[in-house]
Amino acid sequence: MVREKPDRAGVEAAARRIAGEVVRTPLLPVEIGGVWLWVKAECLQRGGSFKLRGAANRLIQLSDEERGRGVVAFSSGNHGLGTALAARKLGMSAIIVMPSDAPAVKRDAILAAGARIVEMNRATESREEIGARLAEETGGTLVPSFDDIDIIEGQGSVGVEIEHQLGQAPDKVIVPCGGGGLSGGIALALPDSEIVIVEPSGWDDMTRSLERGSIVPVPDDAPVTRCDALQTKLVSPLTFGALRDAGARGVAVTEDEIAAAMAFAARQLRIVAEPGGAVALAAALAGKTGPLTERTVIVVSGGNVDPLVYAEILRAQAAEAPRSS
Repeated sequence: MVREKPDRAGVEAAARRIAGEVVRTPLLPVEIGGVWLWVKAECLQRGGSFKLRGAANRLIQLSDEERGRGVVAFSSGNHGLGTALAARKLGMSAIIVMPSDAPAVKRDAILAAGARIVEMNRATESREEIGARLAEETGGTLVPSFDDIDIIEGQGSVGVEIEHQLGQAPDKVIVPCGGGGLSGGIALALPDSEIVIVEPSGWDDMTRSLERGSIVPVPDDAPVTRCDALQTKLVSPLTFGALRDAGARGVAVTEDEIAAAMAFAARQLRIVAEPGGAVALAAALAGKTGPLTERTVIVVSGGNVDPLVYAEILRAQAAEAPRSS
């Protein structure tokens, strides 16, 4: 029987399936606005982001014949690395289609995991079309970054872990959103929790889609953003549907707010948050997510940032911080 959409039972099954393949990342306590709450540090996941969860859930279920033909993924980096790591663990070959301007730290990690990279121009070429062509040519299985039931359910294992670690469902989960695989999966895992998605300003298509009640794309004149992991032009009906049905709402954050959150994560949590991984924290710090409680969880979804860019951001933030007398 062909399943038409992801569901909570699938998320729970995925969490059990990949338990031995992923790290159970910590919940870190942090004080924001006088409230002690929690940060789910997926930047400490194998591969530096939550993406291994979905990739592992998808690849584990492939047949021996399918594994022998390998996989193809398209990604700005994190999904590609998660797929490459999962493929290596299973003895499979992997081809990753990624933009030529993707951060070197992500490209290098994918190569180190044994995958082959095919570069493309983010502005003039479609990574989806290139990925589909390569899959057809090689016979490999195409592994989408979010538009896939198994991927979404694997990402939703983050929500399963959060509930186990808290001992109860959180009041609110604030989560970064690109294509919506992570946020949609968490919404399925935690139906009694308020879900707030966060996107970079100008790339807040999921937020606008939820407000409108139908999917709208990112405009062609979207501004430049450091959040390479969240530059999804059009979300999936699968992820949009999961978030819409959960009553999720969205907010957008500026580049300055993101930089401030990265510096906060380094100072207060001692973790590295990449720009796209820091947007949920940025929204909470900027007071954009509504009331915070002791059962609020903020997801830091990734930590794969170019060291020079990261140092520049931290240096600029340190220079702007008010000096104590």
